[in-house]
Amino acid sequence: MSSMNREAFEKKAALRRMIWSKMESMEVVTAPRPCYGKIPGFVGLHSATQRIIKTEAFRTATTIYTTPDVSTRLLREEALRHGKKLVISIPGLRGYILLDPAVFKASEIRYVSSMKGAVRRGEKIPFLENIKIDLVVLGSVAVNNDGARLGRGDGLYDLEYAILRETYSITAATPIVTLVHDTQIINEPIPMLIHDVPVDMIASPSGLIRVSSGKYKKPPGIFWEMLPIDFIKSTGILRKLFGIS
Repeated sequence: MSSMNREAFEKKAALRRMIWSKMESMEVVTAPRPCYGKIPGFVGLHSATQRIIKTEAFRTATTIYTTPDVSTRLLREEALRHGKKLVISIPGLRGYILLDPAVFKASEIRYVSSMKGAVRRGEKIPFLENIKIDLVVLGSVAVNNDGARLGRGDGLYDLEYAILRETYSITAATPIVTLVHDTQIINEPIPMLIHDVPVDMIASPSGLIRVSSGKYKKPPGIFWEMLPIDFIKSTGILRKLFGIS
């Protein structure tokens, strides 16, 4: 790791600790607690979700991709109720769950929008082929007004985004949104490396921020040189994209 990357890593780790500690002390975190090491659920999630629902990006989307976080569960439910298909990433780069609202009764929507319900009732697919995604929803630990985003620290959500680019499921123009509590929106800079994914919209209980600075470019795909070959070999979807049989 270069000295520049090490400095960015340490700065990000400090920002995460600050956010997790602040949210816990302010009692704005919902279960599961404590929120350390997680994408937090938060008080006011309903209001933040409604702000996304009112956007043109949501209204015109046919298929929505979301990460499997507590902060995205309500949006998953609302997306299904609005007749939109969902693609949910399975933790650990183990594929995806596809939810088609046409398959479920209205009384089932709340259950299948939970990860437990999605795993039990959704269609599991190891690889996205011929699926166009119109809106990407990423969980975040912290963001700022420039669109810089901070995840849990394992880099997997950034890699999942890169995989979506590699499979042509999305393009650079596909909107990326995140839902956070207002305490997660910080004024100080968040280090952004070449593989880090910025956001286009930030929904919080108090408002919707549309990022217009264009300060950060979205990664065009996977930076293979940054991944250990053993990791590629041990991960089915990466092995397929890399061309290892």
